[in-house]
Amino acid sequence: MNQSREFDIIIWGASGFTGRLVTLYLFEKYGTTGDLKWAMGGRNLTKLEKVRSEVADKNVPLIIADSNDKVSLLNMVNRTKVICTTVGPYAKYGSNLVEACIKSHIHYCDLAGEVQWMHKMIDRHHEEAKINGSKIVHACGFDSIPSDMGVYFIQREARAKRGIIAQKIKMRVAAISGGISGGTYASLSQVIEEAQKDKMVYKILDNPYALNPINEQFGKDKSDLKNVIFDNVSHSWIGPFIMASINTKVVRRSNFLSSYSYGKKFRYDEAVSFGKGFSGRIKGIISTIIIGLFMSAKYGSLFKKGLDLLFPISGEGPTKKKMEQGFYNLRFYITLEDGSNAFANVTGDMDPGYGSSSKMLAESAVCLAKDKLSNTSGVLTPSVAMGDSLLKRLEKNAGLTFSYK
Repeated sequence: MNQSREFDIIIWGASGFTGRLVTLYLFEKYGTTGDLKWAMGGRNLTKLEKVRSEVADKNVPLIIADSNDKVSLLNMVNRTKVICTTVGPYAKYGSNLVEACIKSHIHYCDLAGEVQWMHKMIDRHHEEAKINGSKIVHACGFDSIPSDMGVYFIQREARAKRGIIAQKIKMRVAAISGGISGGTYASLSQVIEEAQKDKMVYKILDNPYALNPINEQFGKDKSDLKNVIFDNVSHSWIGPFIMASINTKVVRRSNFLSSYSYGKKFRYDEAVSFGKGFSGRIKGIISTIIIGLFMSAKYGSLFKKGLDLLFPISGEGPTKKKMEQGFYNLRFYITLEDGSNAFANVTGDMDPGYGSSSKMLAESAVCLAKDKLSNTSGVLTPSVAMGDSLLKRLEKNAGLTFSYK
């Protein structure tokens, strides 16, 4: 990769809701006069200047480009080592940017949780990115870093402490608090709209191994939980976790990309814990009904238009206070190769979708720009692209904790 670039990182979409948070984080954490050289990118100079004046200072350069103009994108990416993008839905605005980064032999990270689009990027670009030395890393936010890095951490600890690996891991969301932004809602809506229009997209979403090559789509994992059941592992009622359809596929791709370092018999699933007794069951049923209504809302229908009014529009999200009050606690129930059990926890200190995701994405970008990483390239997962280096950064800077016992 060409190291003689003007910038280490360009934040693409810096004037959007999440882009602004990433900008604020980089400015407060790394400043503008230190070792990290970074810039803000977008298509509207006035908006960029406004955000810069509110969260950073005039030392941050501004770069103008357009998602639909391939020449302007190439001119932008040629100036940096890493593109860090918050511009979603990625299926609408991300494809040209990925292509430009690979052409320019640079690294890329995003917050994509759009499985159908990630599948397309892998099919189109994995081999070329491998040859060009580009690390294209999707899902560097709440989907799917806590899951992907959590499993990576568990396997590392199991090997170090016991000399064996985990054969089965069940992740349960024990507690979570945070708001949804317009961008996330738009991305989820985009996925559902594509699935309703195209049966192939639905097949990709339903296939547990959809992010693996066709000839590597084997294993014992079934599609993600769709109803409420009593879980003997966590001793509580559990129901569907809306992020599971992304996270589980990313974890399985990590296993494939790491030459099955978790073993070919490895199994992984995710769900939300709702507690014991009657109240736990009722909470689970209500949550599952809400997810079901959202997933089945037909694009263009009155019901979908009504739903759209309830959620924020792109560029909007929770207040600073609400973000700071947010948190999450993920529990991992582990069965090791010898049949013995272990337990791990991943926690985050702000609301998952914004406060925490913006820190995870920013640290992923700095990791790609600054840390000595393996030569593995292609369309990768966070754990395969960055491994221990990212784990250290997440714990030191991004408010995450990983524990294993």
